[in-house]
Amino acid sequence: MKQLLLGLTILCSSVVYSQDYWLQKDTVKGSAKCAATAFVANEQAYVVTGLDEFGYKRKMASYNAQQDDWDTETALGGDEGDGLERVLATSFTLQTDGQDKGYLCLGQTPTIAYMNDMWEYNPATQAWSQKANFIGAARRSAVAFVVNNLAYVGTGQSASGLHKDFYTYDATSNTWEQIADFAGSARRAAVAFSMDQFGFLGTGNDGVERNDFWMYDPQTENWIVKAAFPGAPRSGACGWAAFPVCYLGTGEDANNTFHNDLWEYNYYLNAWTQRANLPGPARKNAIAFALNGWGFIGTGYNNGLFYDDLWAYSGTAGLASQESSALVLFPNPSNAQLNLKWEGPMPQIQCTSMLGQEVPIQVTKTDQLLQFTISTLPTGTYNLAIRSEKGAHQFTFEKCSGY
Repeated sequence: MKQLLLGLTILCSSVVYSQDYWLQKDTVKGSAKCAATAFVANEQAYVVTGLDEFGYKRKMASYNAQQDDWDTETALGGDEGDGLERVLATSFTLQTDGQDKGYLCLGQTPTIAYMNDMWEYNPATQAWSQKANFIGAARRSAVAFVVNNLAYVGTGQSASGLHKDFYTYDATSNTWEQIADFAGSARRAAVAFSMDQFGFLGTGNDGVERNDFWMYDPQTENWIVKAAFPGAPRSGACGWAAFPVCYLGTGEDANNTFHNDLWEYNYYLNAWTQRANLPGPARKNAIAFALNGWGFIGTGYNNGLFYDDLWAYSGTAGLASQESSALVLFPNPSNAQLNLKWEGPMPQIQCTSMLGQEVPIQVTKTDQLLQFTISTLPTGTYNLAIRSEKGAHQFTFEKCSGY
């Protein structure tokens, strides 16, 4: 959990100023493609596998954001990788031996509809090595996120249908373990990422296109419903996280309409805001990643067209932290009442538990103070979100049992 409590007093608030613009970058090396997968390791992004107009691929390229340049890397499986070409694989990054390594699993090859193999890429040696097979049903169109250097992989489609089961992968022991199922419906082609020690999963297709959005708490193994994605329900979308916000966009809806919209989810406010559309064509099965303070979307497919373009979005660089003595929540911790210096109209206020569940809180306003009565809250840590025309501010406070 990111620590916003500094000692016993919170001194920091955050205001999100979205830069909200896109820049076109160097086209992805290789042929235009869709249904590839991407991971970030050692401040470089890697795009591997996919489908182009000639067939399935296992090629890989790396992207350096500072140089805005792509390089060819070792294809999946290396010199012995023939037959590993695939689409709709799942990838993630873990640290082993003190260095980032990329992992790719599952997917569909030209001859095998559902795969369960697992591969590790070491950027230092530029080599792939095969790891323990996924222990669930072989599948494609699954999702993955990482919390505390543990990968969480689940959902997807297998020969028996759609899935909602989830598994963890520990790179240190090279082992898989089944955990609690996803609490939503079994589905394929969803979007997942992690923020602040939690996993997030949304959209996808369970027979119909979905717009639900969920948070997973690894400590309790609970899935918690969050504010639904407000765009058209869809599958084949993509996204990335940049705490305390994440982004989700593109994809295909139930009317076979392709989208180029982008939506921002705020972790503290449990609310979505539409941002500037991707300037390139609408698409599905694109890749997305976060790198050097920017979000990136590239490749994809739309009605017979494959894409090799890459676009960088500035919003991930738009979190400005401000330390302000005028915005101090005090006394903190407290067992009865909190105060915040505040001038102007009553703002919108939301109090949530650390699991994201909204809790009632009584608020009164004087000329220069907001006063929060917390005596009825159970002992614990809470988030307090305040929204006004001045901006959005987030605080964390501790409800204690007494002094």
